[in-house]
Amino acid sequence: MYESILIKDIEIIFERDTQIGDLYLQNGQVKAFDWHLNFPAELVLKGKGLTAIPGCIDTHVHLRDFDLKDKEDFNFGTRAAAAGGFTTVFDMPNTQPPTISLDALAQKRQKAAAHCLVNYGFYLGATKNNLTELNKAQNIPGLKIFMGSSTGNLLLDQESDLQNIFKNTDKLILVHAEDEQIIMENTRKYMCEQDVSVHAKIRSREAELKAVQKAVKLAKLYHKRLHILHITAAETVAFLRKEKVAGLITAEVCPQHLFLHGPEAYEKLGNFAKVNPPIRDQRDSMTLWQGLKDGVLDFIATDHAPHTIEEKIKSYHEAPSGMPGLETALPLMLNMVNTGKCSMYDINKWLSQNQVKTFGIPNKGYIRRGYDADLTIVDMKTKRKVTNRKLQTKCGWSAFDGMTLQGWPVMTIVNGNIVYREGDIFDQIKGQEVNLT
Repeated sequence: MYESILIKDIEIIFERDTQIGDLYLQNGQVKAFDWHLNFPAELVLKGKGLTAIPGCIDTHVHLRDFDLKDKEDFNFGTRAAAAGGFTTVFDMPNTQPPTISLDALAQKRQKAAAHCLVNYGFYLGATKNNLTELNKAQNIPGLKIFMGSSTGNLLLDQESDLQNIFKNTDKLILVHAEDEQIIMENTRKYMCEQDVSVHAKIRSREAELKAVQKAVKLAKLYHKRLHILHITAAETVAFLRKEKVAGLITAEVCPQHLFLHGPEAYEKLGNFAKVNPPIRDQRDSMTLWQGLKDGVLDFIATDHAPHTIEEKIKSYHEAPSGMPGLETALPLMLNMVNTGKCSMYDINKWLSQNQVKTFGIPNKGYIRRGYDADLTIVDMKTKRKVTNRKLQTKCGWSAFDGMTLQGWPVMTIVNGNIVYREGDIFDQIKGQEVNLT
């Protein structure tokens, strides 16, 4: 929309220091930052009282679309991303149809180019017989293995199949780490219980730990890069603290597991708190926070997984697992900064920079000269309630509805284009597929 933008008198959060000055963007890149810049600009913005951080990156979202477009689609999902301060998202493969072939990947790319408002990337899902297809794929952030069944029908839980993939691919392997045998045994055990709190018993901490142990063992055996998705249990953090190998194994945590815990979440939210893996106890949440601060857990990802309200109000066993998260993750974290629980440098590290390091994303995650002008402008003083009716996501609800948070994104800039500004979405120019090659 604008070839050049000059933001005056804004606080800029760099890697290790903070400066107040002018920020100049031109042709989709950060060109300069200093005091009293006088470059000619098509648009000049007042930044006093606002803060610029690198555009947030969410490497774990479910944008749905295609046969699941009633829950979410590329347009609404990336509108939610922009409103939440995210400039890049990586979409998971358990869609309908599943993204397990080059043809399915090409269809996603074609639709995304026409509808995604932020930058994007797509994973391929692993099956028992598509390894050749996976290895042919170009410019994907990694391949996804569901060690335990979840939303969709992708499942790869046999030891021989897992070994085959770890042994014969050089791509980053991401695992949904829950042991299928334990889940099935617990499902039979608790099949007559209808209270949603049983979800944490069915998908137990033992199920997560056993799957993580298996994946870490294979990664070490074959020396393959492994990323463990949505860690939830204190026991898993303790295991990773001892066994995680720098440069080989990374792990993430989601806001729902940091900020929600049982039994309160289940009592208040019912099936709207049903997610895979499940929300656990306060002890687990505290351990996850400590693991994040210590670097045992590398970054935050939302696992944005919308389902309709009509689906979520069904009985426990019928209601699907998952919740939206793109619009609330950053405000939740900014509120933590305002309450002194973490710093803006932590925000940069957990919501952009460690994603860049893990996935090798070029020219993003930092405010540097010559880097892509992917920026999130936040107002640290604004207090506002999370309100379902104001959300951009198509599903129209949040587990954090009614919560008052201080610190909100007010502008999201993608490739030098303003996509979101104070409640308004600008969709004339679309995002781009991230170049990972």
